[in-house]
Amino acid sequence: PILEVKLTEAMTEPLPEEEGFLSPASLPPLLEALKGKTALAIGPGMGTKEGVKEMLSRLLRDISLPTVIDADGINLLASAKGVLQEIKAPSVLTPHPGEMARLIGVETAQIQAKRIETAREVAERYNCVVVLKGSRTVIASPSGEVFINPTGNPGMASGGTGDVLTGMIGALLAQGMEPLEAAKLAVYLHGLSGDLAAEEVGEVALVATDLLRCLPKAIKELQGWRPPS
Repeated sequence: PILEVKLTEAMTEPLPEEEGFLSPASLPPLLEALKGKTALAIGPGMGTKEGVKEMLSRLLRDISLPTVIDADGINLLASAKGVLQEIKAPSVLTPHPGEMARLIGVETAQIQAKRIETAREVAERYNCVVVLKGSRTVIASPSGEVFINPTGNPGMASGGTGDVLTGMIGALLAQGMEPLEAAKLAVYLHGLSGDLAAEEVGEVALVATDLLRCLPKAIKELQGWRPPS
């Protein structure tokens, strides 16, 4: 009900719950709801209860939809790493440094000291695209390619901005874009939206909804870009 009021454009699908969280009982209707769909974005706001972990583990083993996993989805997989190796779907992981540290069992400082190497290693190990968020977000492919994003600013280090990115990647996957290309384009546009928003409200006051508001402008700006002659 909250989302239906907040996001009038979005369609919602009620699922069985236990104490306000998804559970194994949520899986059959969720799988039914996913029939005919072209992508899945999962993780933000899920919580980390044991029932949620069981549901997520079974879901990721069952589906073949292109999938982007973020936030609590990554935190849950940190204690169920075997699931990552069993995922059949083309997948994108979008951890911030803390989530990446939990996923591979090291300190956050070690992630920050070797951002490129870490992103590449995890992408190759789990055969997925990795988006290691932060200043100059790193995007790594399973084949070892690495890309550094030039857009974005410190004001984007606030709650909800990563969830916006998850939705953007999911939207591009749903349109049939390959995971690596979807990740690169979404990360660039996400940062550009943040830069445009910072020009309007400043970095200190910037919040996630400012990115949503500036996203159409960022898309239009990118569509009009031409390489220097």
